[in-house]
Amino acid sequence: MRLTDTKIRSLRAKNKQYKVNDGNSLFIVTTPTNHKYWRYRYVLNKKEKLMALGVYPYITLSTARTKAMEAKVLLAQGIDPMEQRKVTKQEITHKQYISTVNTFENLAREWHTKTLNKWSKRHAARIIYSLEKYIFPWVGNRLISEIKPMELLILIRNIEHKGIIETAHRVLQRCGKVFKYAIITARAKVDPSAVLKGALEPVQTRHHASITDPIEIGKLLRAIDVYGGNHITKVMLKLAPLLFVRPGELRQMEWCEINFDTAEWRIPTTKMKMKSPHIVPLSKQSIHLLLQLKTLTGNSRYVFPNFHNSNKVLSQNTINHALRRLGYASSTMTAHGFRSMACTLLNEQGWNKDAIERQLAHSERNNVRAAYNYAQYLPERRQMMQEWADYLGSLSRQVMLAT
Repeated sequence: MRLTDTKIRSLRAKNKQYKVNDGNSLFIVTTPTNHKYWRYRYVLNKKEKLMALGVYPYITLSTARTKAMEAKVLLAQGIDPMEQRKVTKQEITHKQYISTVNTFENLAREWHTKTLNKWSKRHAARIIYSLEKYIFPWVGNRLISEIKPMELLILIRNIEHKGIIETAHRVLQRCGKVFKYAIITARAKVDPSAVLKGALEPVQTRHHASITDPIEIGKLLRAIDVYGGNHITKVMLKLAPLLFVRPGELRQMEWCEINFDTAEWRIPTTKMKMKSPHIVPLSKQSIHLLLQLKTLTGNSRYVFPNFHNSNKVLSQNTINHALRRLGYASSTMTAHGFRSMACTLLNEQGWNKDAIERQLAHSERNNVRAAYNYAQYLPERRQMMQEWADYLGSLSRQVMLAT
């Protein structure tokens, strides 16, 4: 006679466990502790096996019969139901693992870690911070393969609506790199950011304020000559127009990078924006300034050490603050503006455009070519840097004589 719920509830514990059949190889086992377990007996390849189906009453009579029938269907196909259950559990576990590991945030952090050596520490920190602030809180825990273009567009437009258009473009670009990394590592098939190109407001090109009129340049140089602030800052101000490197490169100049015998400053790859080494030929005027400063900061690692901690460099705003102190507003002249100044006037003077671009260390699209081309046009650049220094000196003297 087949089991009923009433009969199952009436089963009492005995000194030994015993079983009561329901039919079709399904039975229930009652233990001395009065626990009741469902079992299904089957034979496969001439071997008898017992399959556990769960505990009563959590697994009801109806559910136990359904499970037994499902096992019977598998047996009819020559499939071992217990082995199939193991496979199913593994698939479920794998899906749970995938849903945890292959989230946008996890893949973004994985991509970020693997790409760290391509960036400076500060730039790497900015990249991950932008994703933490604008992307992770909303889709960080989503499977990367499930994120749709419209979802991403909404997040990017939220940034755009704050008025920080350039940031919106950068975050979208960084998301695209995460999606491409997911595709390369077989965790996604589509990059939803790719279809969003053109969906944002274009970035307005910003030019660093710069003085390019020769008379005004002479006035600026003369003002620097009589600068009354810290002497280290004054030397940095004097070198900025002579060398016209990026402000961050100038601040981080180290004594070990300077070769007074060859009159060169060799900036290593790690400090350059374009990640290729750079040679700055030093004019006689630059050498003179550096030798003077060496008596003051020569025992430090840095040419321009921090006033309070010689193991650090001066603040990134040092030159700009000094320019403001001299009376030049940010709309008139900036630390970066010395590069625009040199670029404009050197081109007007007829110097080789390629030599100018090489000296400015502008982008070299091919990394391999960049590694070999850093010394390109060097003889011409040496002459250009010396004549540029002489030219700046003449502008300053003209102002001095006129006053």
